[in-house]
Amino acid sequence: MSGAGPEQVVGIAAPARVATPIDASAEQLAAVRYGPDGLVTAVVQEATTREVLMVAHMDAEALRRTLASGRTWFWSRSREQYWCKGETSGDRQWVRRVAYDCDGDALLVEVDQDGGGACHTGERTCFFREFGG
Repeated sequence: MSGAGPEQVVGIAAPARVATPIDASAEQLAAVRYGPDGLVTAVVQEATTREVLMVAHMDAEALRRTLASGRTWFWSRSREQYWCKGETSGDRQWVRRVAYDCDGDALLVEVDQDGGGACHTGERTCFFREFGG
């Protein structure tokens, strides 16, 4: 069974994921600095492996939805709409922690990643290509 994750082991069900809302104070929410386009960069990291899965953007509403629902919500710049990660693909992200950096202009979202991966290409991480490789 080498290489199999817990959700791949025959006869053992994957642990059920539970959306856990995160309470944020008005002061904490006010510390987030959005760019001129109203967006802040969100780096999404697997909570257990620390692997960076993807980078996306949130506005104040997407951050509010993420904190309230325990699922990741983003603003799609290309489609100009909100999207909850995994609603189409099934590759859902369950939020465990959200932090903001010292300047308040970037977010770190730690998640448990379900499904095949975070990338829309089907890869586990969006960072599967490297220079010189």
